[in-house]
Amino acid sequence: MMATPSSLVFTVRRQEAKLVVPAKLTPRVHLPLSDIDDQEGLRIHVSFINFYGGSLFQSDRDPVKVIREALSEALVFYYPFAGRLREGPGRKLIVDCTGELGILFIEADADVTLKELGVPLRPPFPYLEDILHDVPGSDGILGSPLLLIQVTRLTCGGFIVACRFNHTMCDGAGLAQFLNAVGELARGHRKPSVPPVWERNLLNARDPPRVTCTHHEFDESDVGAPLEDLVHRSFFFGSAEVEALRQLVFSDQLGRRCRSFDLMTACIWRCRTIALGLEPNEDVRVLFAVNARQKYKPNLPTGYYGVAVAFPAALTTAGMLCTQPLDYALKLVMEAKEDVTEEYMRSLADLMVLRGRPPFSGARSFFVTDLRRVGFEDVDFGWGKAYAGIARSGFGVLPSQVMRLFNIYVSGKNDKDEDGSLLLLSLPPTAMKVFEDELQRILKHGYHIQSTL
Repeated sequence: MMATPSSLVFTVRRQEAKLVVPAKLTPRVHLPLSDIDDQEGLRIHVSFINFYGGSLFQSDRDPVKVIREALSEALVFYYPFAGRLREGPGRKLIVDCTGELGILFIEADADVTLKELGVPLRPPFPYLEDILHDVPGSDGILGSPLLLIQVTRLTCGGFIVACRFNHTMCDGAGLAQFLNAVGELARGHRKPSVPPVWERNLLNARDPPRVTCTHHEFDESDVGAPLEDLVHRSFFFGSAEVEALRQLVFSDQLGRRCRSFDLMTACIWRCRTIALGLEPNEDVRVLFAVNARQKYKPNLPTGYYGVAVAFPAALTTAGMLCTQPLDYALKLVMEAKEDVTEEYMRSLADLMVLRGRPPFSGARSFFVTDLRRVGFEDVDFGWGKAYAGIARSGFGVLPSQVMRLFNIYVSGKNDKDEDGSLLLLSLPPTAMKVFEDELQRILKHGYHIQSTL
């Protein structure tokens, strides 16, 4: 019987991490990040994984060599990724581009096939440490490599590309843009089809700065206790599960306007709050990423790869959230999402400057981000498109602060090969069991939510 991913044991042979530097000389400059980029809450490293099957047409090509050379060529265009961050006055983050540094790259081989890793592939991936080596001293925010990439060959001819990136340099869309450029160069293009645009000044604070919008995501709150001994699970939401949630919406207007993200987030926020057993009068928030690239008039330039997302917060009390119909939470989520306008983003940048880049409100906050349409799966190094996914939920542990856990939606399949969405969630073991039970209760119309270890 095939080993399950959670019990699979395999050997990974890694070579020493080496720097990949730009293939040509690049400018020696100091580039400040924007006031949206260098938020305290984004000073974290985020990991994701792309899986690729073998190809008869590429059997004579080594993916490690192809990707390493393409990365070197891409860094000519995206040379800030080869730099290092330092702090200027007021803790302003600046990229020090010396022309001599680069990104960390690891070559590896694993005695396992893609099929043995799980069919369908579904996070959380228990073998993350094997296919993305945590190079000692590489995970700092200042003075550390901004990208770490490990390419692991599999015995079936497939391979894995695992990446860890500094979130202040880019958001998911920005990183996907860079990796797609690497893929184009790996396939023989002379330059990226979308030229990179730096122009971080476009998202800087105004002069003078003025906060004109409400930003509950930065409300001052008590620190709260870190969530320890977390378990990481994924839950599948297909068309049947989403339709079951839609049937619970009483308001025709909300039902017509809401999207699957709104429905799932409202439901999960409610179930999670019940699972944590909070007091009725305690404030609770849900924060989620909203891509603001199209909110600006005119839009941000095509090719802009800096952080261009906001994390608006819906706010209520645990008692109201847990006792009101789903419509209540759904309306809060939709209103918070609609709050993100160009003025909201301007106000956000101004708030960062006026309040010294405050952290996100942590206590009793639920963070979720949607990566289903970011484009990681489109990255093609010559072997076709990938199965893409964040390694697991729970990234975003900020030193000396309460743990902020980003829970994630990615595209995925269930055991019946049906397409849908996977929620990657992290909770303490007892709370996770209550969450699962509550989710099943809400979907009591006969639809089943699949949970995977």
